[in-house]
Amino acid sequence: MKHTISVLVKNQFGVLARISGLFSGRGYNIDSLCVAETQDPAYSQMTIVAHGDDAILEQINKQLNKLVDVVKVTDFREKDCVIREMALIKVTTSAQNRPEIIQIVNIFRAKIIDISHKSITIEVTGTESKIVAIIEMLSSFGIKEISRTGRVAMARK
Repeated sequence: MKHTISVLVKNQFGVLARISGLFSGRGYNIDSLCVAETQDPAYSQMTIVAHGDDAILEQINKQLNKLVDVVKVTDFREKDCVIREMALIKVTTSAQNRPEIIQIVNIFRAKIIDISHKSITIEVTGTESKIVAIIEMLSSFGIKEISRTGRVAMARK
């Protein structure tokens, strides 16, 4: 099962290494990891996505809560949070296929953020399935580069 874990931490040197060490020490890979300062620069919000059974990830959550620099740990379930990803996709273009690419961008409510004679760079946000779907649609034109954020999550309450 895929787990999305939000961790509020003190913005201190080495916190990321200690938290990622908890996962690797138990043989679990982190699928995605997003970290950024909160509105208070003394704290950062981490969103970690990992695969594993509930019992193991419950143990990791308990271990996370024991770390000194961790303020709060939340293991989200799909029903009680909003989850989004963002991707930048650079697609090969020509005068002939540019209108079709622009139409796909509009259908997915994405944005064109850069354009040149030979490529278009697109920004898309949404669920993981939306990101995968637009990548599949654009792949026939030739994708030059992709950069993805991974999940970010926030409780609905």
